[in-house]
Amino acid sequence: MAIASVTPARQVPMKGIPEIMGSIVALVTPMTPQGAVDYVALTQLVQWHIDAGTNGIVAVGTTGESATLNVDEHCEVIACVIKAAGGQVPIIAGTGANSTSEAIELTSVAKRIGADACLSVTPYYNKPTQRGLYLHHKAIAEAVDIPNILYNVPGRTAVDMLPDTTAQLAQVDNIVGIKDATGDVQRGIELLDCCGQHIAVYSGDDETAIELILQGGAGNISVTANVVPEKIATLCKLARAAQQGSSADQQQVRDMDKALASLHAAMFVEANPIPVKWALQQMGLIGSGIRLPLTELSQEYRQQLERELIAVGALQGADIT
Repeated sequence: MAIASVTPARQVPMKGIPEIMGSIVALVTPMTPQGAVDYVALTQLVQWHIDAGTNGIVAVGTTGESATLNVDEHCEVIACVIKAAGGQVPIIAGTGANSTSEAIELTSVAKRIGADACLSVTPYYNKPTQRGLYLHHKAIAEAVDIPNILYNVPGRTAVDMLPDTTAQLAQVDNIVGIKDATGDVQRGIELLDCCGQHIAVYSGDDETAIELILQGGAGNISVTANVVPEKIATLCKLARAAQQGSSADQQQVRDMDKALASLHAAMFVEANPIPVKWALQQMGLIGSGIRLPLTELSQEYRQQLERELIAVGALQGADIT
């Protein structure tokens, strides 16, 4: 189906927030083989991303194993990332919860320790109504004075925040963006149409992110950027530059993105962050730690993922372990 186009100029930074655009890595949380958070590796990862041109970092999102960290660890990881970044790039703290009071508590901590913004996922498992979603996010935004990015990922949460609800939330002063992880570009375009003049629209799906940016999106909150940060940063920069460019300029960016399509797919052969943590382990950047109920990548997918990493230059040929 043909993709309808929007006017890219409508997607601009709003509400006085720090510029959070381009490639925003959904950072993993490194762990030792025994499952303890590896703060040394985490600090090194942050600097690696800054050196590679990553434009922003999400700490303790889905990819950062927010579901397996306790509250103290959750806050300590955010603090570590903020300290390691040293103000060089914006840090977005994952502070969502399926309890509104818990989300407010986590968001308050993120504000206190210096996060630039928070990422607030739709409440999972309890399946609130659209009114419940509106009141939940409004309550967080009104309780804590920090730029708030909404996060809609129905494939994980079993609830879908509809564009009309997002448009209502876009009127709240410190709600500044939405990460749309539906993987549906038409949904992203609908969000741009209904609230792109008020909040930034980010992709949360690597396979469709560049198309959404070309249509006017602000950036890509990316899993794949964990392993090829320079490539994702370059693609996002070119896609944003091509928003108002010629069709030839836009097609060139789409063609470049196609070279990463197989890697994007391989990042999800099992539940995120299983593949990306295994990939980073093979690259020598983190240890093997991952917490139950998550497990290491199944043997049957390892050759496929290694092959894709080698193809994009992220890994030299090596024995599969």
